Amino acid sequence: MASFQSYLQQIKSSIVETTVQQVHAERPAVLIDVREKDEYQEGYIPGALWIPRGRLEMNIEEAVPDRDADVVVYCAGGSRSALAARTLGELGYRRVRSMAGGFSAWRRAGFPIEKPFVFTEEQRSRYARHIMLPEVGEAGQARLLRARVLLVGAGGLGSPAGLYLGAAGVGTLGIVDDDVVDASNLQRQVLHNTTRLGMPKVESAERTLTELNPDVRVVRHPVRLVSDNVLDIIRDYDVIVDGADNFQTRYLINDASLAVRKPVVHASVFRFEGQITTFVPYQGPCYRCLYPEPPSAGMAPSCNEAGVLGVLPGVMGVLQATETIKLLLGIGQTLVGRLLLYDALRASIRELRLRRDPGCVVCADPNKPIKLIDYEAFCART
Repeated sequence: MASFQSYLQQIKSSIVETTVQQVHAERPAVLIDVREKDEYQEGYIPGALWIPRGRLEMNIEEAVPDRDADVVVYCAGGSRSALAARTLGELGYRRVRSMAGGFSAWRRAGFPIEKPFVFTEEQRSRYARHIMLPEVGEAGQARLLRARVLLVGAGGLGSPAGLYLGAAGVGTLGIVDDDVVDASNLQRQVLHNTTRLGMPKVESAERTLTELNPDVRVVRHPVRLVSDNVLDIIRDYDVIVDGADNFQTRYLINDASLAVRKPVVHASVFRFEGQITTFVPYQGPCYRCLYPEPPSAGMAPSCNEAGVLGVLPGVMGVLQATETIKLLLGIGQTLVGRLLLYDALRASIRELRLRRDPGCVVCADPNKPIKLIDYEAFCART
C-alpha cells in the first residue's frame, strides 16, 4: 500500500516544478493560489488569482479560459500545488508548473507579498451580490473599495454615475464642480434635493453619497478645471468620469488625461439623445480624434434653451458607471473605439466604430509634449 509521501513523489515526477526565484524573475501570465481562506488572508503573492484547491476544477475554465497560458500554481509548501498541477494537466492545460516550497519559500526569500482586504460582516452583506459574481468576487470588490474615481461635474451625468459608483463601493470619489444647487437642476440632478438649494454641489453630493454608503470617501474639488489645476487634480485618480457641461472642459480633460495616462469615460446628452464612449490613452482614439477643435461659440446651442429630458442623463450616467467599474476590474469589453448613440424617443441604440486619427494634434505621437489650452468659455450641449 503506497504512502502519501510516495504518492506525492509520484505526482511530482509527472509534473513540472519551478522555484520561487524563477517565478519572481519571470512573472508568469497566470499565478494561482490554491490555499484555503484562512491561509490566503495571511498574505498572498501580488497578482495571484485565489482559487481554493477544493474549487479549482469547477472554477478554472472561467478564470483561465486559455489552456495554452503559462500557469504557475502555489500553496503553502508545494504539496497541494503539485496535486493541482496534475489536475490542470488532466483538464488540458499544457503549460502548468507547481512552485516548489510554496508561499512559505516565497516569504523566506523576502519577495513582496500583499494582504487581502478583510471585509466586515456589514460589508459582506452590503456587497453580497457583487461577491457572488465570479467576475468580481472578494478580490474585485476589494479593488473597488481601494479605487479612486474622479467625477467631473455633479450635475445630470455625474449624479447617477456617482450614486451607482458609491453604491458599488468605489472607495474614493473625487467631485469637481464650482456650482451651487439650483431649482432647475432638480429635474435631473438626483444627487441634490430641495432642502439644499444654494448649497455648493460638491457639499450636497458628499452628503448624499456618504449617507448612501459610509465606505465611500468623497474628496471635494469646488473649482472649475483650468490648465493651472487640472493635472494636480486628476493625477491621483484611476478613472475620470467626464460629465462636463461645456466643450472647453472636455478638451482640457482629454489633453490632460493623455498627459498623465488616465482613462476617461465620456458621455454627453442633448434634448432626447445621448452618447457615450471610453478613451484609454494611446489604446484607441481620443476626444480630439473625433472633434479636433471646439466649435465656435455661436455654433453651440444655449444650455438654457436646448433643454434635456430629465431621465436621459440617468441612462447615460449609469452607463458611465458601468464602464468605470469594468475598467477598474479589468472585465468585459469596454467602449474603447466604439461610440454608443442612444435615442430616447425611438428607444434605439446605434454603435459607431471609432478610429484613432494618425494626424491627431495631441495623441498621434505619445512622446510629444502636450500643451494645455484654456478655451474661451461657452455653453455646450449637455
